[in-house]
Formats: sequence, structure tokens, C-alpha cells
Amino acid sequence: MNREKRTEIFRRLRAQRPHPTTELNYDTPLELLVAVVLSAQATDVGVNKATDRLFPVANTPEAILALGVDGLKEYIKTIGLFNSKANNVIKLCEQLLAFHGGEVPRDRAALEALPGVGRKTANVVLNTAFGEPTIAVDTHIFRVSNRTRIAPGKNVNEVEQRLLRVVPEEFKRDCHHWLILHGRYTCVARKPKCGECIIADLCEFPRSQRPV
Repeated sequence: MNREKRTEIFRRLRAQRPHPTTELNYDTPLELLVAVVLSAQATDVGVNKATDRLFPVANTPEAILALGVDGLKEYIKTIGLFNSKANNVIKLCEQLLAFHGGEVPRDRAALEALPGVGRKTANVVLNTAFGEPTIAVDTHIFRVSNRTRIAPGKNVNEVEQRLLRVVPEEFKRDCHHWLILHGRYTCVARKPKCGECIIADLCEFPRSQRPV
């Protein structure tokens, strides 16, 4: 895919959603970090139901630690893998207090050193909480990037690095959200909604494979 086509794709995605953001509910960097940790292999809707109960009660490292692992589990037990996630969030809060003054660090290495935080989670926090032009590649972005040929790659790291190389600078900050929302609602996994797609004429997904 050439630069002109990619640029037009992102122009259209921007026109459709001028101010895209995460669908996770949060007000502070810590709330976002906790929500993203909880969202692994879970839906944003499911996470929001849990955090809408949790955050009014505990949304600081000190308050979450005061709940303890068992207390935290009561709020997140409807989320998949809640046992391990509760342990990670408690340890994460301990480290924030011990090494970062209770604040979420604006640094990739420091974020990735926290329990339960990998590259994707760090990218989401850096982008959404701090406005960094990072691109977190999840299953939706991986699918859209390969299917459209915007940035094909064999794994999420390849796709991320290619997106960082080929996405024009003016679109990098919001690229993550445009692609994830496009993959969540239009370029869906089993039967993409090509007839409703605003970039269908620019997409390089073979027409013979598109749903009728």
C-alpha cells in the first residue's frame, strides 16, 4: 500500500471519529492503568462494570492496597482471570508507592517493569493518558492492519513497528484508537462489514474474499 492511500484512509477515519479515545472508563492515569491490566482477555464493557464499582471506593494505590487481594477480588470477580489480575494490581500499587511516589510513570521501561504490564498495556497508557504517539497492537489492530494491508506483519510486534514507520506523523497519536474501533465495529473478524466501510475502495483485502 502506498503513502497516498494510507493518508486518505486515515483522513477518512479521522473525519468519522475526530476525537477517538478508549472505551474504558477512567479519570486518572492510575485508573486507566488498572483498567487496561484488567482488560486482558476481557471486554471493555465487562471491565467498566467492575471498575464503575471499584473506582469510587478505591482509585489510588493506597486505597487499593487497603482493600487487599481478597477485597479487590470482590470488585473484579466478574472479569476473567480475576485471581491473577488482583495479585498483579496489588503488586503494581506496591511498586508505584515504593518507586514512583504513587504516580504512574511516563516512561516505557518503568511501566513495563510493573506487574501485569506488558508492551501493549504500556503503549495504551503512554498514548491515552499522556498523549504519546505510541501504537498498541491488539487483535483488532493486527487484523485490520493485515486485512487492509495498511501495515501487514506476522506478529503484533512486526505490525507495531511497521505502523510506526508508515503512518504519517499527523495521524500517529490517534492511529491506535481509529484502527481498534474500526476493527471492533466494521472490520470485524468473521464477516467484515465491507458494504458499510468508509475505506472499502482503498482497502487491499481481495474483493473475491469480501462478504456479499
